[in-house]
Amino acid sequence: MAQNLPKPALRPFLPQDAHALAEIFQASIEELTSDDYSEAQAAAWASRADDAEAFGARLAKDLTLVATVEGSPVGFASLKGNEQIEMLYVHPAAAGQGVGAMLYDALEKLAAARGAKRLTVDSSDTAEDFFRRRGFQPQRRNTIPVEDEWLANTTMEKRLASNDDEGQRSTPS
Repeated sequence: MAQNLPKPALRPFLPQDAHALAEIFQASIEELTSDDYSEAQAAAWASRADDAEAFGARLAKDLTLVATVEGSPVGFASLKGNEQIEMLYVHPAAAGQGVGAMLYDALEKLAAARGAKRLTVDSSDTAEDFFRRRGFQPQRRNTIPVEDEWLANTTMEKRLASNDDEGQRSTPS
């Protein structure tokens, strides 16, 4: 069982985070997805962060938040545009301790503040229950080529309540 962590803090992605976040990405895939993906599939998926600089450049294109404990990264999440959760990964040692939920909640608030009406995610099979618990509904199954492997995921969507929607609900007909 994982040791309880001190309360994580959130901050924006910095270029010097690239190596640590690439390691979190790879460790998360290698250690947390074995019930849903083969060893070959996980290795192909994790290889997307073999080039830490390129991985960091990918994170820099999006709004990426980093969860830290005592200054060290333990997870990260990125929002592409206003509506697409591009990545959400937590180090296995911090899994199940609220880090992913904290990252997700922050992205949802930022998306809503930017005017998003919905959030979408291409969820791994491993993360699908996490997103379902937050109100996401499956839209379609996908099969994507990664290296010489095929990986399945599910596009999921959550409608966000807007201030306009809330005002319409409270207005008598």
